[in-house]
Amino acid sequence: MNTDTTSNPLLDFSNLPRFDLIKPEHVTPAIERLIADAVAVVHKLEQPLDDVNWDNFVVPLEEVTERLGRAWGIVNHLNHVMDTPELRATYNENQPKVTEFWTNLGQNEALFDKYKALRARPDFVNLTPARKRIVENALRDFRLGGAELPLDKKKRFAEIQEQHAALSTRFSENVLDATNDYKLLVESEADLAGVPEDVKAAARASAEADGKQGWQFTLHFPSYFPLLQFADNRALRETIYRANATKASDAGVVFSELAKWDNTSNIAQLLQLRDEEAKLLDYRNFAEVSLVPKMADDPERVIEFLEDLARRARPFAEKDLAELRAFAKSDLGIDDMQAWDVAYASEKLSEKRYAFSAQEVKQYFPEHKVVDGLFKLVSNLFGVEIQPDDAPVWHPDVRFFRIERGFDLVGQFYLDLYARAGKGQGAWMDDARGRRLTTGGIVQTPVAYLTCNFTPPATVDGKLQPSLFTHDEVITLFHEFGHGLHHMLTEVDELSVSGISGVEWDAVELPSQFMENFCWEWDVLQNLTAHAQTGEPLPRELYDKMLAAKNFQSGMQMLRQVEFSLIDMHLHFDFDPNSEQTVQQLIDDVRSKFAVLIPPSFNRFQHSFGHIFAGGYAAGYYSYKWAEVLSADAYAAFEEAVEAGGGELSAETGKRFQKEILAMGGARPALESFKAFRGREPKIDALLRHSGMNPTQ
Repeated sequence: MNTDTTSNPLLDFSNLPRFDLIKPEHVTPAIERLIADAVAVVHKLEQPLDDVNWDNFVVPLEEVTERLGRAWGIVNHLNHVMDTPELRATYNENQPKVTEFWTNLGQNEALFDKYKALRARPDFVNLTPARKRIVENALRDFRLGGAELPLDKKKRFAEIQEQHAALSTRFSENVLDATNDYKLLVESEADLAGVPEDVKAAARASAEADGKQGWQFTLHFPSYFPLLQFADNRALRETIYRANATKASDAGVVFSELAKWDNTSNIAQLLQLRDEEAKLLDYRNFAEVSLVPKMADDPERVIEFLEDLARRARPFAEKDLAELRAFAKSDLGIDDMQAWDVAYASEKLSEKRYAFSAQEVKQYFPEHKVVDGLFKLVSNLFGVEIQPDDAPVWHPDVRFFRIERGFDLVGQFYLDLYARAGKGQGAWMDDARGRRLTTGGIVQTPVAYLTCNFTPPATVDGKLQPSLFTHDEVITLFHEFGHGLHHMLTEVDELSVSGISGVEWDAVELPSQFMENFCWEWDVLQNLTAHAQTGEPLPRELYDKMLAAKNFQSGMQMLRQVEFSLIDMHLHFDFDPNSEQTVQQLIDDVRSKFAVLIPPSFNRFQHSFGHIFAGGYAAGYYSYKWAEVLSADAYAAFEEAVEAGGGELSAETGKRFQKEILAMGGARPALESFKAFRGREPKIDALLRHSGMNPTQ
């Protein structure tokens, strides 16, 4: 491919993305060029081949599609972390072109036939397990992509994919725009009684940045949640709760008067399109389609698993809620505890019961110490070193690192920690480049994006203060880094199954949730903590209190996640999007059966539920709970090493986890990888024990 890399940095694949040079005007010519190149290669591969083999068919197809995928991945990433009107416009202009290409590729009967021919070769058995899995996955994906449909249905299938992509993007944009639009200005500091000083400092800086006097709060999590958690002013809590619970919804229109951000119709259309897609592919519902490439056998089994968890968690959740209501009434004078009181009352009850506050703990987790401690843990567990590195970045706050083993480069990653306008909410890992062995025999090392939305450092009295993380934010960072390790510590040389590629969706959370456990280990926390003022590490007394509080309200928390998972599954399993039943009615029905804490009628959480309406978790949100079973059981191997005298940071156990889970990527079924690590199939016992919900309790 003759690419002009000097004039268009999106066409330069020689090394890392050139974020210092990429501009919105580069997107259209680059994407059109890459699609044209890919179409040319596909056309060539469609022609008759006397001998279809790996080198003359799979290799050229993967190489040309990787270039398109990498370039579009950069554009997609920038659109999520540095949204601007210009970038959004060119993204939306090019998304249909990219979607059309991938849809046509997935329906290409000539390529499908060649994969079948490759599978039928007598020497197919001699391919490596990774290559066999790639072929099997490709055959499955062609069927799911509509390759076996008649021409008229193929056309409609393609239309569905394009409409679905556009609606998902619009869903995300509505959530982002509604989030960025909302500003709550508090003019009197007396109204902020109970709110921590660092939160007020950030709010003061936000107001000053907009030329206002007072304290300004937004719907970015680090800004609004401390109000719910700490503000004594109940009316203030209700205001921010209502704004967050109704953003991008019909209920939010009352407050924003901007109906253009209402996701109601987007949700309805997405569900209709998914249902239609399932019927075209001859499945009963979209949940069945979603589960084909996952570990779970069928929707009924998933629902059975979730309802079983709900039954186990409910007695604990009921006890949690009864205690909270009683405390709110007796100690806080709140006779009718509402949704906007829950986080506040929970924090007060936790402080009383365990004699510490989340704000007290936060003082021990300055950003630099947390990041350094995380890197040290990874080094001890997996025998690698993490060092600062240099690369162009998209924002001054972004840092870049390299992972080495000995003198060998293993992988690299970008770390983008802070919330800001124009950046999507939440935290995620995405791949910038996957590992593969090139045709020249050179290993292309993996590169990852690690993105969070933590509070940025604030300037107080002219001095820049370090960003302080809550313990929950530390857990979030470890979680995303677990995804990054899965992507970067792979040892598979085939792009389609290296790292997280090819891993069943309901197993992809295993390494991320596995890493969360270390945030509770004393030895690990000693390297993660240093008090913001004194520099002292977390004291043992405070750690013991944290540990005692670890499963505080775990029943309510588990039931809440099960509730979300059941809502997702039922929306894609037995909900008829063309019937008179509404999405809200289905949600209300699920809650009536399983929830103990029912949100107010105006709550529209689904209108910003990006996981299932703008991400890859449709009929897959249960993955978090299933992967938690896997991760808790996997972590139990480290606990067993402690009992055997190996310590929490058992290098031997870490080496086995790296070898059997991280290194293998998607080169074999996730269940086989788990059994290779644990020596047996997963059990739910460790999850219940870690959650303080042993059947004997």
